[in-house]
Amino acid sequence: MPTTHRTKVAFIGTGIMGAPIAGHILDAGYDLTVNNRTKSKAEGLLAKGAHWADTPAQAAANADVVFTMLGYPADVEDVYLSTDGLVRAAKKGAYLVDLTTSSAQLAKDIHDACEVEDKHAFDCPVTGGDTGAKAGTLTLIVGAKESYAAPVLPILQTFSDKIYYMGGAGKGQTAKLCNQVSLAACMVGYADAMALAEQGGLDVAQTLDMVSHGMGGSVAMERLAPKSLEGDFKPGFLVEHLRKDLGLALAQAEDTEITLPGAETAYTLYDMLYQIGGVRLGTQAISLLYQDEATCTAAGLDWSKLDVEDLAGEDEKDGHCCGRRGGDGCCGGHGGDGCCGGHHHEDGHCCHHHGDGE
Repeated sequence: MPTTHRTKVAFIGTGIMGAPIAGHILDAGYDLTVNNRTKSKAEGLLAKGAHWADTPAQAAANADVVFTMLGYPADVEDVYLSTDGLVRAAKKGAYLVDLTTSSAQLAKDIHDACEVEDKHAFDCPVTGGDTGAKAGTLTLIVGAKESYAAPVLPILQTFSDKIYYMGGAGKGQTAKLCNQVSLAACMVGYADAMALAEQGGLDVAQTLDMVSHGMGGSVAMERLAPKSLEGDFKPGFLVEHLRKDLGLALAQAEDTEITLPGAETAYTLYDMLYQIGGVRLGTQAISLLYQDEATCTAAGLDWSKLDVEDLAGEDEKDGHCCGRRGGDGCCGGHGGDGCCGGHHHEDGHCCHHHGDGE
């Protein structure tokens, strides 16, 4: 099914990432139908000529290609595999492309179910954040061989500048989780660096600029650390979604019996941020965990919401820290009884229990 501008496309999930991606498809001249749980988030696309569908099934009914950009694996499973889901609702020969970062096993299940129905599906998580989505320069991580995805390549190219073909269903998801594990480590690293620079009496901006031009630099530091410094915590990528991705990575690691200590630490910190009200903040808000309570409160966080027992799990019984806040913030106590900044725990352990994930 070679795509042309007569190809009908459906796009389900027009949020922070989905709306600009769908916009590029529409701008390229494709006939686009959209669906989203909150219709107002699709108004910009509708004003530009997209059609509205009340349900995912209605959006997909006449589409040659269906894209989804959803929140959680449970959303993906429901939209694709429920009684009125996309696997049944899409027409024969249609391509179903899931851009969500989700479960590798779920991606395999969707692929297999579609093949039985004479339809085609592959996972295609993306990286590049909202900046890449708006610019149309996302990196796509395809859970298929290049030949399998070739019929929809012209559409994929409307919102990307790099495509990796990982070779099989679910492998796109696993590769994306590798990206998220590395990203999370970079986020923790630059937040640590900022805290150390501040406590050392350095010009934090100057120090970050120096580090970013050396081996300690990262894209996360280059793009997000300046936002942390400015107190700009608007989301390009949500705390709740990175927490979800890390939970998926840790679950997959557990299934394959490997340990990811960096990801466990990052999960604990993002779970803490999630609990105290940072759910809808950008991932750069991790730097708030190193600040005093007044700064956190000004950003909309509330330390009283932290469930230490849930965060700590069994580890707390062994004297591990895992969420003990004290009066000066989790990671920025600097000698008080904060979690990562106190540096005085008898066993030296802190913040490594990731809970159940998602």
